[in-house]
Amino acid sequence: MILAGDIGGTKTNLGLFDIVDATLTLRHQQGYPSRNYPGLESIIQEFMSGACPIAAACFGIAGPIIEGRSVTPNLPWIVEAQSLASLLKLDSVALINDLEATAYGIAELKPEEFVTLNEGTAEPGNAALIAAGTGLGTASLFWEGEELMPSASEGGHVDFAPRNQLEIQLLQNLLTRYERVSVERVLSGPGLFVIYEFLRDIDYAKESSAIAERFKDHDPSSVVANAALAGESELCVKALDMFAGIYGAVAGNVALQLKAIAGVYVGGGIAPKIIDKLTDGTFMKAFTDKGRLSSLLEAVPVRVIMNDKTALLGSARVAAKQIARKQAVKD
Repeated sequence: MILAGDIGGTKTNLGLFDIVDATLTLRHQQGYPSRNYPGLESIIQEFMSGACPIAAACFGIAGPIIEGRSVTPNLPWIVEAQSLASLLKLDSVALINDLEATAYGIAELKPEEFVTLNEGTAEPGNAALIAAGTGLGTASLFWEGEELMPSASEGGHVDFAPRNQLEIQLLQNLLTRYERVSVERVLSGPGLFVIYEFLRDIDYAKESSAIAERFKDHDPSSVVANAALAGESELCVKALDMFAGIYGAVAGNVALQLKAIAGVYVGGGIAPKIIDKLTDGTFMKAFTDKGRLSSLLEAVPVRVIMNDKTALLGSARVAAKQIARKQAVKD
């Protein structure tokens, strides 16, 4: 039995997996609101109450992992591999970045678990992953001649680079509040509402009283997204349009940085919820708008991951590899 985890700023998902004929089978899964718990240990204790002993464990963490330790940027937690290993009575526990976990999980998905934004032509080479959710993450999948090997990054925290006058105004607006503006500040769940507020404050359009009322009792970014998709508010429609354009532009930048000719994957919790917007051409127009390199990106396959358990599957896959390595040493 394997314990796998996907630890996000909003939600923590844990799952128990069996390995049957080299195939991962999810036996039990549970989600927990991360901020309701003082740390990962308390969630694991609750989840594992009465469960069978496990042979390996791996957790994908939304944050950098340094020497088996992560100080999570979107949670007041410190996650340590040694502490988790003691709790689970294991020799070791694997901690990996959550985008690295998602990258490992891609290999476990079926074709129908993707939505294609650009068919392109996959070539042998690197691939890339970008995922907006509570925060923004990126990961690389390096081509090693036989397979793609995931590698973590903190690319979601690079500087926000505006592309037009309206985005320049957005940056100038944010610089009145923050000394530095990362791309995560606008390309994330909270970022969609940041864009909305900016448009409202510059009087791009009048705010609907009905929309303003919804903000009182619901997640503001979800209100903006849902109203935009329903065509209820000019402000919301423009905010989501800007968001999708920024998403595509940043994804294109990541593709250029990694020369991701094997493909770009769009993960995270936001993309499936706004898939109708991502498929209307706004994302891909910004993705390919790279001057002399536009033709290169026009050939890159771009797919949205629709399975919300991908990071969990990836963590389980890494734990399974641990078991296989131990078995190989014994043999």
